Amino acid sequence: MNETTEQNGSAQHAATIAPTDNPFLQPYGTLHDTVPFDRIRLEHFEEAFMEGIRRDEEYLEKTISNPDKPTFDNTIINKDDDTEGYYDLLERVSTVFFNLLSAETNDAMDALAQKMSPILTKHANDMRLNERLFERVRQVHLHHRRLTPEEKRLLDDCYEGFVRSGALLDEAGKERLRQLTEEASLLGLQFSQNLLKENKAYKLHITDKAQLDGLPQTAIDAAAEEAGGDGWTFTLDAPSYSPFMTYSTQRELRQQMYMAYNTKGIHDNECNNLEVCKRLVNLRREIAQLLGYKTYADYVLKRRMARNTRSVYRLLGDLIDAYKPTAEKEMEQLKAMAHDELQPWDVGYYSHKLKLRRYNIDAEMLRPYFELSKVIDGVFGLANRLYGITFKENKDIPVYHHDVRAYEVFDRDGSYLAVFYADFHPRKGKQGGAWMTEYQGQCIDRKGVNVRPHVSVVMNLTKPTADKPSLLTLGEVETFLHEFGHALHGMFANTRFESLSGTNVLWDFVELPSQFMENYAVEKDFLRTFAFHHETGEPLPDELIRRIVKSRNFMCATACLRQVSFGLLDMAYYTKRDAFDEDIIAFEKKAWQKAIIGKQRTDTCMTTQFSHIMAGGYAAGYYSYKWAEVLDADAFAVFKRHGIFDRKTAQRFRDEVLSRGGTEDPMALYKRFRGGEPTIDALLRRNGIKVGSISNLRKTRE
Repeated sequence: MNETTEQNGSAQHAATIAPTDNPFLQPYGTLHDTVPFDRIRLEHFEEAFMEGIRRDEEYLEKTISNPDKPTFDNTIINKDDDTEGYYDLLERVSTVFFNLLSAETNDAMDALAQKMSPILTKHANDMRLNERLFERVRQVHLHHRRLTPEEKRLLDDCYEGFVRSGALLDEAGKERLRQLTEEASLLGLQFSQNLLKENKAYKLHITDKAQLDGLPQTAIDAAAEEAGGDGWTFTLDAPSYSPFMTYSTQRELRQQMYMAYNTKGIHDNECNNLEVCKRLVNLRREIAQLLGYKTYADYVLKRRMARNTRSVYRLLGDLIDAYKPTAEKEMEQLKAMAHDELQPWDVGYYSHKLKLRRYNIDAEMLRPYFELSKVIDGVFGLANRLYGITFKENKDIPVYHHDVRAYEVFDRDGSYLAVFYADFHPRKGKQGGAWMTEYQGQCIDRKGVNVRPHVSVVMNLTKPTADKPSLLTLGEVETFLHEFGHALHGMFANTRFESLSGTNVLWDFVELPSQFMENYAVEKDFLRTFAFHHETGEPLPDELIRRIVKSRNFMCATACLRQVSFGLLDMAYYTKRDAFDEDIIAFEKKAWQKAIIGKQRTDTCMTTQFSHIMAGGYAAGYYSYKWAEVLDADAFAVFKRHGIFDRKTAQRFRDEVLSRGGTEDPMALYKRFRGGEPTIDALLRRNGIKVGSISNLRKTRE
């Protein structure tokens, strides 16, 4: 949505707008049918939501009233009928609205989200809990024509989706499920809105220049821009927070920043998330138990590669066994440098000092070589070298904010492949972190047209200043590569059904393409293609590249245990069988204790800001980052063996993994690419950990 949305979006005009003025209620008429962000106003959303619900109800009545025998074609894919003027309006408007709610929201959008959330959840329940519709689906599941493997996968997913949404419950059970899901939907939204407000509310304003001691000039310039000419302002956004915690010599200010960041959601104000989290955990537990599962984790993992909690705990436990001895040594080395009691706000600072002493390298040395426009060229060039695709910026494609860039993507043969949006920098109405999403998924319609996807990556990278371009850290380059890996998964989608295309795969498989791409960040032959000094044009020196590679595993065991600790916390909440009413902070500290080194603080909290497991779809699934890391290291080892730019290997990865979406079991896809089951050996070798200390992933899954 453009910047004038809030001003032009007054609800008082809604009644006077003719239906044809609403972009959602007519063909977009744009290049590649891209979203006409420049024509969308706030009041269009609610009107389109309600009309979309009406059309869904019309479709439902038509389907359940059909006197013909239920078939795959008249029941399962009936809604995909490409008759003139038909499109899935509710999906169309929901996609745009909820994407913008994360990337470009405001108070009016937040209020509308609160209003529409229970309405949309009720509608979804009405569809999933309709007995006549489910009976048609059940009949097709029992008696169907010969189906292709992809059709069979869709049918199984459809049937299982109804069952997992309560279709087999009695009326009392269905009514209770409605109540639980509607409340959970609202609370998830409240969690996110509270977190965004907490994150944006805090600012560290400095007027004494001496308190900038140790900070790199890039951080100082960005803080000056943020302050608007009155001193320097630091925020909790990653490009501001991370350099401050790494370089500032002002220990008291580091403590202040750390405590602000790590107490989000536990303050005594309207944004407190403690009770929200408790209730979300209990709602999900009750939903799972209502559906016949012992815990929410059991419910979730039935539809994951891991299959059960035993497999997850075994993976996490094996990683603790393999990495903890090294992590303990890493922390002892930091303590020796500190010459004082090491506090959490000291870890980044002394890690930087130790890395500098050991490898003579830090993020600021590399920034001048990672100018954003050159990084974009490098990432796009990598995709071209691997897969032959090209990117062409097109400023005629509407965007929702002037920071966003839109590209047409073309395949090796010159044919149109996708639209790619890139939203790089933090701003007021944008959630923190980084993610990939879609505005249009890939599918093949009834006329045989391959509808190509519109993919977006949203990040919070270092912003340019008045006199300097956006200069990234190596970590930010890795973030870009990570999200771009998700984007490739979406752009290469080539399946019949949208619900099985692109990133619509089992949750613990979805991070493979993204984490795979991160491997290139420390490869000399890749860095050579784009890492040039933004002022002199000189290439990144060989010596610096050597130090990058040599320092790759610095503190990697500590980083691994951090991820494992989050996985343990996630599982602790969602393996609860009884009502959860414990003190969240105390519960948190106990839940991840096995992966923690040293004394824990009792005045900080991760749970209340842990979007992944509270509002981001990763509940009982955070382990998937480590699960996918085993796969990505194993997959990249294949590329290393044949050449990191080898097109034959890349084409096989595209054909067997990236283009197939969720049409087959992910392990079957991976084995066709790899030629066998993955093992954890490649990950251990990459991290410098003794190989052979953990069984292979197949045994972890047993």
